[in-house]
Amino acid sequence: MIKFFFLLLLFTGTLSSLIAQPSNVVGTYSIVGWDSVTGDLGIAVQSKFLAVGAVVPYAKAGVGAVATQAFANTTFGPKGLSFLETGLSAQEVISLLLAGDSAISERQIGIVDAHGNAFAHTGSKCMNYAGQITGKGYTAQGNILAGREVVEGMARAFENTNGDLAERLLSALEAGERAGGDKRGRQSAALLVVREKGGYAGMNDRFIDIRVDDDSLPLVQLRRLYNLWQVTFLFEARFRTIAEFEKQKKFIAADVERKRVTEQFNAQLRSRPDDPQLLNQIAWFLATNNIDKVQALEIAKRAARLAPADLNILDTLAECHYQLQHYDEAIAIGSELVMKDASNDTYWNQLKKFRDAKQQNGNPQGSGNR
Repeated sequence: MIKFFFLLLLFTGTLSSLIAQPSNVVGTYSIVGWDSVTGDLGIAVQSKFLAVGAVVPYAKAGVGAVATQAFANTTFGPKGLSFLETGLSAQEVISLLLAGDSAISERQIGIVDAHGNAFAHTGSKCMNYAGQITGKGYTAQGNILAGREVVEGMARAFENTNGDLAERLLSALEAGERAGGDKRGRQSAALLVVREKGGYAGMNDRFIDIRVDDDSLPLVQLRRLYNLWQVTFLFEARFRTIAEFEKQKKFIAADVERKRVTEQFNAQLRSRPDDPQLLNQIAWFLATNNIDKVQALEIAKRAARLAPADLNILDTLAECHYQLQHYDEAIAIGSELVMKDASNDTYWNQLKKFRDAKQQNGNPQGSGNR
């Protein structure tokens, strides 16, 4: 019995010492940013730490974004967002968070609010190099870094990179890596961008939410996943949120987003000219957003040649003809679709739309050739 208690005391003492020490320090570098046009908020982070995306980034559309790292206090994420939601500034929120914390010298935190105001804190006991740079719409911070040049590189890249928030955040991380990054190496990375109704099917605000939890080249993998995310989710999300911007009379944001999507489409076309699903998405966007209906039809025709049995692609082809007032062609394709899938209400509704348009307008543009 005495031996048992001795072992128990030894074990609990060892366990207590392990818990007391900040052994799982999230030595990392991150950038928190805001898009002044769309209002997007986000965080990009990389670290020599398993699954850094599970610890550091927190954000809520229309509220703000928080990165909590070093000997991270993860309650700073949800608490910080709650404080921001009351109207407090980023600086006021950090002051409140630190006031109730017993280890402020070991904490590092960066916050950007919904107006682009940024503030950061680096505790005096954060492992060197540790520091931050804040600017309009962003804060870049890190610890256990190769040197100050890492945060300087991130800040410079964010300020000088064109494009949407995700591209600027990723470019900043890549610049930080080129400057030396985490001096222990690299293991994981994450990118989180929030936008109102920007998530899957418009049901949440997670416009972009990707993580690389354990990889020798996490930034390379993060960039690869971001490219996949664009094709799989972002095009549809952008279509939907452009409409939301217009409902809210945010016409500049809607126009900027259209231009950004067009640029992304062109880049994707150059890299994947024979992908019928990509071509289909691009054709639909160009036609239904009144950007370039003629090009939309040509792209839709190419997609249909590559995947002639894909009913969704044929539906897009019909829509492109309709947009150009080629009503006979649209009706012919629409009739084919309802024959092949008679239970699909969308196809019936489309066919009715085409027939109604012809009845009202005739076929003013003549044949567009299928």
